Amino acid sequence: MPYISTKTNVKLTDDKCESIKKKLGKAIELIPGKSESWLMVSFDDEGKLYFKGKSDRPLAFVEVKLLGKASRDAYNNLTREITNILNEELGIQPDGIYVKYEEVSNWGWNGSSF
Repeated sequence: MPYISTKTNVKLTDDKCESIKKKLGKAIELIPGKSESWLMVSFDDEGKLYFKGKSDRPLAFVEVKLLGKASRDAYNNLTREITNILNEELGIQPDGIYVKYEEVSNWGWNGSSF
């Protein structure tokens, strides 16, 4: 039950969203037991993001929420891949990307909870 939300100050076209979504679908497999078949993805583009008091370059804040837990190594691998995807697709430099992880013990879907 992973969820990946990306906020950025970059304008995203439908094609970019589709390309990033596909790559995130593959990347989530770096977390053992997770796959695109349960992944929900959202994008928030052209937002007002400031880093170090400035908003003069492309930035992104990515939130990854998981049902359950993962290892630090798995998170490191996913952070590296998310960073590579956003750099490749949107030209966001690695030092302009934050990735936050949240492990969730209760998750609802289809009218009930896991």
